[in-house]
Amino acid sequence: MKLPAPVPRPEEIELKLALPTADPQGLARRLARTPLLARRKPTQQPLHNIYYDTPGQDLYEERVALRLRRVGSSTDPQWRQTLKMGGRSDSALSHRGEWEVPLAGAELSREALEATPWPEFDPDGSRFDALAPCLVTAFERTSWTVRQRGSSVVEVSLDIGQVVAGDQCAPLCELELELMAGDPAALFEVARQIARSVAVLPLNTSKSERGYALLQNRLRQPLRARPPALAKGMALPLAAQLVLREMFCQFTSNLNLLSQSDDPEVLHQARVGWRRFKSAVRLFKPALAAGQMPDWQALAPLLAFIGELRDIDVARTETLPALADAYRAGSAQRAEKWRTMLQALSDAARLQRKSIGHALEVPAVGATLLAITQWLEDLPRQAGPADHEAHASRHPLRRWARQRVDRLHRNMKRALADSAHPDSLHRARILAKRLRYAIEALQSLLPGRHVERWLPKATRLQADIGATRDLQQAGVLAASLEIDPGLAEFLRGVGVGQQAPR
Repeated sequence: MKLPAPVPRPEEIELKLALPTADPQGLARRLARTPLLARRKPTQQPLHNIYYDTPGQDLYEERVALRLRRVGSSTDPQWRQTLKMGGRSDSALSHRGEWEVPLAGAELSREALEATPWPEFDPDGSRFDALAPCLVTAFERTSWTVRQRGSSVVEVSLDIGQVVAGDQCAPLCELELELMAGDPAALFEVARQIARSVAVLPLNTSKSERGYALLQNRLRQPLRARPPALAKGMALPLAAQLVLREMFCQFTSNLNLLSQSDDPEVLHQARVGWRRFKSAVRLFKPALAAGQMPDWQALAPLLAFIGELRDIDVARTETLPALADAYRAGSAQRAEKWRTMLQALSDAARLQRKSIGHALEVPAVGATLLAITQWLEDLPRQAGPADHEAHASRHPLRRWARQRVDRLHRNMKRALADSAHPDSLHRARILAKRLRYAIEALQSLLPGRHVERWLPKATRLQADIGATRDLQQAGVLAASLEIDPGLAEFLRGVGVGQQAPR
């Protein structure tokens, strides 16, 4: 019997970029003035997209998107049906299967799905029969076609509009760079040229994913750590890519949220994402090819602002509330001094948030984040000396992971042995944090004792020493705001009296 021919997989490859700006309407003019696009004539068209899913959101759960797109006006529309499958949500660079066909009208066509993988996803047709509109995206698209040497063609599209899910809506403002022909590296080259004059940020989610987040009331929720599962036979550079990409995604996703949310937890998760990423770079560094890691010095001002705001947030929302009653002690005068201090901290937090917003609009920040994104995409093709050495063993990744975590644990124990010395205690906290991040990232490769005993120990040690540091930092912050001298002295005394854990 003749086997059916495999369904061809047309692939959509695109780089998604957020645009951190207070003036989205002026973006088309700014982009048109960039050297890359200045001599290229743009096209403009309104796009209206209706996404479909089952009541149980089966398509969303299987990373499938099915939409009807209306191109042009409602009086003279052209309709297209698009099926997208696969892809990841942890990188701004997206690879997905895409099948698009023109339609005569505004109704889904089951026949148009026969030459796609849809029949495997929906063999009895029950899912198609259950489809209903679930969200809408509507935006104005301004596009430029960029042809480069080597036959690469990139379509640069500015999309400004909104996503609507139920009775909720959210703005859309993003740049999509789609590879029409050539090497995916052309996407990063085009993005780099744009990022020299226009601020961008890597965007890790598609429009439909943001629509589902809006539908599920989690669009502005912070993204927390989601360590990937690693297979013991995996190559070390691939394991490094999976771990580092997840951490970098946590950092950049929360950066994108900072312009939309004042939730201290969003800021906290952005900072955690960067610390996890930086710690994992150190962890995997012996396995990576030397000299290829991008320089992230341009991020220093932004990271400093984030750290300073986090210190303020911790002081006013966690550390100081626990001391309020002890200071006020029924005194109306002291209560007023306390309120004055809290207001000063709130004002300082507001100013710091503005500083973060301004830092995100610096083009060099986006250019650096793009360079890191490209470096992460290229990691599986790298191999450092430690990678070659690791593959000499039977289970290279598992052995490597155990050795790295054992070393971190020994270093932490040595630092704790001299915990009476402030520098050693500070180093113990840093090592506890690195140990915790390493165990969480490599958990699927490690013996049980590392996870069951060492992880809680490292987490507890980090929290205990951190609480002492937070208390001292709250006093320093309050004193810098020129608060009442008596209140400042109270906070200083509490900090001095706090005994660090042994």
